[in-house]
Amino acid sequence: MKSLYLSRWVDQYLTEHPVRANSLIITIYGDFVAPHGGTIWLGSIIKLAQLLGVNERYVRTSVYRLSQEKWLASERIGRKSYYRLTLSGRRRFEQAFRRIYYPLKNTWSGEWQLVILPSSLAASERDALRKELLWAGYGAIASGVLAHPSADTEALLTVLQDNGTEDRVVAMTAASIDTLDSRPLQELVRECWNLDSIRATYGEFVDRLKPVLRALRNASELDPEQCFTLQTIVMHDFRRALLQDPLLPSQLLPPDWSGSTAREICRDIYRLTFRQAQRHILQIGETPDGPLPAAAPYFYERFGGLVDIPPGLEGIAI
Repeated sequence: MKSLYLSRWVDQYLTEHPVRANSLIITIYGDFVAPHGGTIWLGSIIKLAQLLGVNERYVRTSVYRLSQEKWLASERIGRKSYYRLTLSGRRRFEQAFRRIYYPLKNTWSGEWQLVILPSSLAASERDALRKELLWAGYGAIASGVLAHPSADTEALLTVLQDNGTEDRVVAMTAASIDTLDSRPLQELVRECWNLDSIRATYGEFVDRLKPVLRALRNASELDPEQCFTLQTIVMHDFRRALLQDPLLPSQLLPPDWSGSTAREICRDIYRLTFRQAQRHILQIGETPDGPLPAAAPYFYERFGGLVDIPPGLEGIAI
């Protein structure tokens, strides 16, 4: 049975924060479809998106755009169209969702990754690569120079390869010779990243989702469709906040960083809803070979391991 409170919360959220079709489909693919093989019938996507207030016309337009941008590839069988993740699309999803599901590093050695964009790059290439690097959390410390502390080398190589610039830019590591919490270093961080804005965004997320976590913990039973809807909204909302976050080491962050609380709330809601949400996606999802396959083993590694939470016994106090 659906919770009346959670239904009202969903309606209010979608009214105040309408979901963009492109972004929603990326969330659905990354969170639900990718672990189940990466291919799904267009009609299934339409049904799932309708629960989030996105109509069929917008879904079809967005899927077409994502195909043009090489995120998805289509296959038509009879009168049905199926969309699968391309290799490039799968890498982009893995890069984005690794930031969500994998635990953050607790220590930092003081090492930085630097990417230097030479003037020989065409303006369009420089702009495209700079945009990708900023999206990946790098900060512009000087003209043509981007940097990140403790960035993922594999993710950087993927960005360079996808942009065809791996043999035309200079990527290197550098180490701070000052203390890790020195004033010049803190000032550089504030110049490169707007931490006040990011902290405020996380704070808004926490305020919105605390009542949802409380309601889920107090529910006697959970509805599969409602769990799918809630999980999608939470992941969509958290991903939107996370895209602004460079995921800096704790030594470079202000005290009482709200991003930590936001991640804990996201994790606890996910653990409470994922089993019923999986029931719904398996009921709705269709592939050329029939129902969606079972989730790959890596799915259950999300958030440090997906386990059922006895209500009120784990996670942050609310």
